[in-house]
Amino acid sequence: MYWLYNLFFGDTLAHTIFVLALVITVGILLGKIKIGGVSLGTTWILFVGIAASHFGMTIDPGVLSFIKEFGLILFVFSIGLQVGPGFFSSFKNGGMQLVGLASLIVVLGVATAYALHLATDTPIPTMVGILSGAVTNTPGLGAAQQAYSDASGINDPSIALGYAVAYPLGVIGIIFSMIFIRYALRIRFEKEDEALAAMSNEHKKYADKISVQFTNAVLDGRTVGEMKELINRSFVISRIADADNHITVATQDSRLHIGDKLLIVCSSEDTDAITAFLGHIIDMPFEEWGSLDSQLVSRRILITKPSINGKKFADLHLRTKYGINITRVNRAGVDLIPYQGMELQVGDRVMVVGSEKAIAQVADLLGNSMKKLREPNLVTIFVGIALGVLLGSIPLLNVPQPVKLGLAGGPLIVAILIGRFGTHFHLVTYTTMSANLMLREVGITLFLAAVGIGAGDGFVDAIVGGGYRWVGYGVIITVVPLLIVSLIARLGMKVNYYTLMGLIAGSTTDPPALAYANSTAGNDMPAVSYATVYPVVMFLRVLTAQIFILFAL
Repeated sequence: MYWLYNLFFGDTLAHTIFVLALVITVGILLGKIKIGGVSLGTTWILFVGIAASHFGMTIDPGVLSFIKEFGLILFVFSIGLQVGPGFFSSFKNGGMQLVGLASLIVVLGVATAYALHLATDTPIPTMVGILSGAVTNTPGLGAAQQAYSDASGINDPSIALGYAVAYPLGVIGIIFSMIFIRYALRIRFEKEDEALAAMSNEHKKYADKISVQFTNAVLDGRTVGEMKELINRSFVISRIADADNHITVATQDSRLHIGDKLLIVCSSEDTDAITAFLGHIIDMPFEEWGSLDSQLVSRRILITKPSINGKKFADLHLRTKYGINITRVNRAGVDLIPYQGMELQVGDRVMVVGSEKAIAQVADLLGNSMKKLREPNLVTIFVGIALGVLLGSIPLLNVPQPVKLGLAGGPLIVAILIGRFGTHFHLVTYTTMSANLMLREVGITLFLAAVGIGAGDGFVDAIVGGGYRWVGYGVIITVVPLLIVSLIARLGMKVNYYTLMGLIAGSTTDPPALAYANSTAGNDMPAVSYATVYPVVMFLRVLTAQIFILFAL
């Protein structure tokens, strides 16, 4: 039976793979257990790894270091690739206010941790681990460990120990803060729903289809292209029905005449202005447009050809070549009003109106192959990882050791930039949600397993030797900044409670807290604010963890 003992406690390659797989499997199964509707999720892998290492199931330190760092890179890179397209737009429509509040939470958390360090003489590396656990931020833990290792040449297991001890009550403390604010300020969901409805009506920009009769005699005989120059709004004239009810697909050169009926796609907030300029709305449902001319059909076409990635509508000349019209572009589930300068991305779905033959030709040009869309774009991923490691290795500051973005911050920033600007360099950035989630989960499970196995030796001794105090420190670091900023946001800035819950979850990058917020709110407002602040907070958590570590060296 020596072979079995060697599989559990040996030093072979089979032992390494077996222990990793066992730790991850048990951790994932434990993560499915919920207490009071809250689960620690994949963080259980960390605790299972600690237990396995405590009982002698260790892995060679060199191999463990590679697994940990590569898992971290996969995790942060997939996150950056996912949030990249919406990163810069999150600063619009009130996003700057939320980002500012989230940044204040990060700064207050670091300040609280430093104050506890001064008051209790807890070593800064340990306190940074407690800070990362208290705000449930795994990349911050990875960045802190790497920064300490790079600067000192050794690993400090107390960083991971502090994280593991503080994490469980960190999750609970985040949710507790949401509940406390709700009852302390006597928030009523009915009032929040009314405010949300008013805000939704004010900022609604969804694509609407309207039927308009053209009656502006001053513009009689002008082309569709000229109309767009005269009206400073985003809209598309999809079809034109003349006096004989003969329908044609509108192009830039189509001329409008008094009495023509127009099918227009525009945002809701622009409807009144466009209607007043062209004529008046008529009661002509979209189905009636289709029944008047059966030769015209509309289809959603999927862009899957890499050669189209990054090209503009103006480059393709679809209207002049094929006599079709593009009325909408669906990107990541959101309908956008197309315009000639819009850059197309692999994964976009365009609504095309025209004849069956023309639509088939456009589909062939754009790809429209779901099979191709499912193929992974490994070049983009590994080019991005290489550039991220390069960026993360560049010394930025000396305080007193060189501050680097590291193997967490570098790939994260590059992934965000590729997600947003990759099409400019003909990089196919599209990955399916399932593929992105798989990459992210594989990365985080490998990282947590490696961290747990590396920290297991001495975990019990750390708790018995005073580590139980770290739990209390973690609760203070979690709750104090959240309550202070929540009061500022609610009382001073009148932030909607649903948005505030997303802000709290996003500022701590905590998925369990977001799940609680979504289930409590019953709408997607918490998720919107979570996504708005998440990229900036992730970057700040990684950067402040490194600066905090290097400050002690």
